[in-house]
Amino acid sequence: MMRALPILLLAIALPVRAQDQEIQKQLIQRQQQSDAFTLQLRQSQEALKAPPAARPELETRQLSDRQRLDNLGTQQQIDIKPNTPQELRPYERQKAEDERRSLTVPATEPPRRTGDEPQPLPTPSGGIFPPPEKAR
Repeated sequence: MMRALPILLLAIALPVRAQDQEIQKQLIQRQQQSDAFTLQLRQSQEALKAPPAARPELETRQLSDRQRLDNLGTQQQIDIKPNTPQELRPYERQKAEDERRSLTVPATEPPRRTGDEPQPLPTPSGGIFPPPEKAR
């Protein structure tokens, strides 16, 4: 009877571990789908703003971005380790999300100055303002 107990516990633990790995894969896959949708939405908005002459180049770049995201997603699905401890699963998902973020969120560029922007008003000498005069 004592020999059967460890075998029984092992038989119960193995399917649970396989189920945890499958859940992890599905969570990452859902996030990848969400990121792909976000990228597609952003690219659609960019295409609407682009002048017609720039569209072929834009479409080529956007296709390349989508392919890179797809390739990264496939690689992340392959890299899911079956023996990752339960405590590290959220870290694994966050790491995968961080890797995809650089492909889905555009880098923000600072606005370019054209020279037409209003300039700040000059301050009185030394930056010291005289006290306001009292009304008489």
